[in-house]
Amino acid sequence: MKTHWQLFIAFFRVGMLGYGGGPASIPLVHKEVVDTYKWMDEKEFGDILAIANTLPGPIITKLAGYIGYRVTGFWGMMNAILASTVPTIILMVVILSSLHTIREFDWVKGMTAAVIPVVGMMMTVLTWQFFNNGRKGLGWLKTLLMSAVFLLLLQGFHLHPAIIITLLLVSALVQKDSQQKNVDHEEGKAI
Repeated sequence: MKTHWQLFIAFFRVGMLGYGGGPASIPLVHKEVVDTYKWMDEKEFGDILAIANTLPGPIITKLAGYIGYRVTGFWGMMNAILASTVPTIILMVVILSSLHTIREFDWVKGMTAAVIPVVGMMMTVLTWQFFNNGRKGLGWLKTLLMSAVFLLLLQGFHLHPAIIITLLLVSALVQKDSQQKNVDHEEGKAI
């Protein structure tokens, strides 16, 4: 029961504080899941994030659904999804109901403007963590080259991130499969 409560609190906080949409929520999910509750490590979170980005739909519900399921099964999945979406629904109803009367106040404009650099910095920190993990696994040169190529594909050719991630996943599977065939072939020769 304690884990269900922790799961609810973790994703409720993400739902309440994830201003700026899905990408802005990712660092918050990371903080709760990896740092606070230690339900998974950096590498596993990165893998889940990569796969979730290839699937359609809002990133927060995909992450909440998988992480909730992984931590406590079906009811954990339901708990995490509700905890991450219900606050947003309630806030939308309340804010949109009153927005017409308060949107011209300077403090509202200031609050909206202040959120943008905070979200940007959170995403920068998460980007550095992913880059650093890539560097540890691939080395500086490969990580820098891959980053440059992906930046060119994303910004220069406007290729959708899901296409790049899917191609990388397929490439990794094909490469792993061909390596396994080579090992099997070598073992066959040795016998």
